Amino acid sequence: MNKEYDYVIVGAGIAGCSTAYFLSKYSKSILLIDRNSDVAFGASGAAGAFLSPLLGKPNKFKDLISKSLIFSTQFYKNLGNEFISNCGVNRIPKNQEDREKFESYKPYIDFDYEVMDDGYFFKIGSQVIPSLICEFLTKNVEKKLSFEVLNIEQNSDNSWQINKQVKAKNLILTTGADVKHIKEEYFDIRAVWGQKIDISTSTQTQINYHKECSVSKAFKIENSDLYKVSIGATHHKFDCDKNICNYCIENANINECSKCYNSTIINKDSQKLIELASDIVKLDNIKVVDVKIGARASSNDYFPMLGKLVDSKKSIEKFPHLLNGTHIKDSMLETIENLFVINGVGGRGFVLSPYLANQLVENIINKKEIEEEIKTHRLFKRWAKKQKNKKK
Repeated sequence: MNKEYDYVIVGAGIAGCSTAYFLSKYSKSILLIDRNSDVAFGASGAAGAFLSPLLGKPNKFKDLISKSLIFSTQFYKNLGNEFISNCGVNRIPKNQEDREKFESYKPYIDFDYEVMDDGYFFKIGSQVIPSLICEFLTKNVEKKLSFEVLNIEQNSDNSWQINKQVKAKNLILTTGADVKHIKEEYFDIRAVWGQKIDISTSTQTQINYHKECSVSKAFKIENSDLYKVSIGATHHKFDCDKNICNYCIENANINECSKCYNSTIINKDSQKLIELASDIVKLDNIKVVDVKIGARASSNDYFPMLGKLVDSKKSIEKFPHLLNGTHIKDSMLETIENLFVINGVGGRGFVLSPYLANQLVENIINKKEIEEEIKTHRLFKRWAKKQKNKKK
């Protein structure tokens, strides 16, 4: 007989692990599933996991990042000082145009800073270690790892079956760029591939840096005179039709993928990161000791997607005037029962995910409203307006 859980989370990156952590305060019936052999693979494993402010003039996206940065930094600190290196970050403008932009942003900066060398030092800047964070967040949560989700079906009672082996009263998808199990056309995710490298060096950096890439504070390598420094990340978009070939995204260990992201790209990107890092700070006796690759998932408007999925077919049948752009309250749209998502966190997964996971859990358990600009409903309504023109 299939084992039944109140909550099954598919995807054990920082979004899924954060969700499991917050849910575990309310329920012991949780299962976390991932195709990989451990938590924090994929985009989360390849993340530099830098926490840094977003600079710019006031807008809703910047507000979201600032709120998330405050929440997540405190969240990691509360877990324990061993999980976060709150050493600050020196943000260095890339060129004169970039420096002029920064000067124009000064009245709108949300965090304390001071001028440092050629840049601007923000004390809130931090870095976390993905594997340590995700392992700690899920230490008391049941896991099913090295488990490929091939099939998801909804039962007549609105519960879910995964591979006809696991039953979930509620299903939460935190699968990043791999959205093959989400059949809604409006749920459009772009995969941006990134590479992070760890190097050994005789240089002891004391803080994080960010210019065209990010360079971490140095950590002493045990039984050695050398230090480990993380450098990330590169950006690649491959022109693949995911309906035809989803190979790299579905590969359990992308570091072994030889199709789109091959060894030529890996070696070229490693050299590029070293050159960009050396433009920030002089690093001596460099040796690449580890390479991580993953696909960051971004929505078409850069905001994350959170909450229940709108059922597009049922909603349009119920409100055909949606196709004319008629405004319908979110609460009136039809949604897929007992199915929730966190996605579209882009390159700020470790900033956004704890904040989003907490919102999602409070929505599920305590019915607290999710902020309008991050609900999936916004993308559905934009998509619906475009469908009438497509049919002409």
